[in-house]
Amino acid sequence: MAMIPAVEALRRFAQAGADRPALTVEGQTLTHAELERRSNRLAREFQRRGVGEGSFVTIALPNGIFFVESALAALKLGATPQPVSSRLPRAELAAIVALAAPSLVVGAEAADFPGVAVMAADFQVSPELSDEPLPVKTAKNWKAPTSGGSTGRPKLIVAGSAAEIDENAPAYAMPLMLPREGAVLIPGPLYHNAPFTTAVQALLRGNHVIVMRRFDPAHTLELIERHGVGSVLMVPTMMSRIWKLPESERSRYDLSSLRVAYHMASHCPEWLKAAWIDWLGAERIFELYGGTEMQALTVIRGDEWLQHRGSVGRCVLGQIRIVGEDGQELPAGETGEIQVREPAGAPPSYFYLGAESKRVDGWDSLGDIGRFDADGYLYLADRRTDLILRGGANIYPAEVEAAIDEHPAVHSSAVIGLPDEDLGQRVHAIVHAHTPVTAEALSAYLASRLVSYKVPASFEFLAEPLRGDDGKVRRSALRDARITASSKVITT
Repeated sequence: MAMIPAVEALRRFAQAGADRPALTVEGQTLTHAELERRSNRLAREFQRRGVGEGSFVTIALPNGIFFVESALAALKLGATPQPVSSRLPRAELAAIVALAAPSLVVGAEAADFPGVAVMAADFQVSPELSDEPLPVKTAKNWKAPTSGGSTGRPKLIVAGSAAEIDENAPAYAMPLMLPREGAVLIPGPLYHNAPFTTAVQALLRGNHVIVMRRFDPAHTLELIERHGVGSVLMVPTMMSRIWKLPESERSRYDLSSLRVAYHMASHCPEWLKAAWIDWLGAERIFELYGGTEMQALTVIRGDEWLQHRGSVGRCVLGQIRIVGEDGQELPAGETGEIQVREPAGAPPSYFYLGAESKRVDGWDSLGDIGRFDADGYLYLADRRTDLILRGGANIYPAEVEAAIDEHPAVHSSAVIGLPDEDLGQRVHAIVHAHTPVTAEALSAYLASRLVSYKVPASFEFLAEPLRGDDGKVRRSALRDARITASSKVITT
């Protein structure tokens, strides 16, 4: 490998392909040279506000050019970009800022964070700042996405790897499957780990990155045709919405440029996967399984999937094993807990801020249950029994329960994910209230405490306690009972 600093890769593409498009958002396009100059100028503004090598920059912006420029500006100063949703309620953002202790928060109001350097979402960089290259620095940790964690408290998953890239890596190499100097479409929110990682890594490979403000099924296909997109990253909900377009609309677009339609982040129903394989061809459909921590990953292509239906693939990075309740490794065919670790001899791929790793003897668990077949293909038997996967977004029940339980009428609550044809799962809250309260009142109460997609879509009220004498709630049993039996649900 020939590793070079990420910022050096950006500079080289700006010199060699100055007039080639680098970034497009809603019709506005920057060339590689323009993106380089603008992010240099923004980096100097960041520097004036206290950003330096080894610090965090919290980016609370919607998808847009400013988001990408902010991430690159942080990296150019040797700082770590720390993306979060622009829609977070102030209390949730404040908890993350307190944890990260960033040198700068981009996209917030100064009045909300006294004593912290803040840059508004509509900030305009002074044209008087130099746009010349800065001294080359390499961020020790190239990203720090957030997670609610199983406790409901925020945590940062800080990448163990530096902001470097192998300049000799071939196009469409696993696991990212990105072209070199091609075109990559990002329909998902950049504050999520996979879209953020894909966007930044695609730029470091000289690609034209097209970012959608918001996902729209027909517009996604139109952008693939217009820009000759070679790779697109999706979640199954996006695939479902595209597939449900009228066939005449789906077929009107030329998708011949597309080599990789990548999906991840939540379970893809077999019927949907098979439909996409029939539509675009098995050799263009890929699936990735792994965690934000990036200890290990599996990848499977459509033609492999047809031979191993339901599998999420074979391990292409790191190590994966299946263990029983006694912690001993199980043979192929037997179901147990999935454990992962980095490639032999490699340093840790992550560390947490705000939580302790549960790593044992180098092995981590993603909380999933599965098995290997005789050919080494991994199958998931259950996917994070407590974690709710809604449209590719991770929702931790403990976080939502904590917000519900704050309501003065509520004694306790349990939050589970129920099947949803469009989103994969919907958030359902079971509430034990000691005084009367309505679903509408709880929804309004939660709107100021949780980002909108975490607010339950449905509520159910019980008269009996939800938790046992040990204080624990059995979410799996609650979920299974509601899936197999009809329950009276009040939907908001």
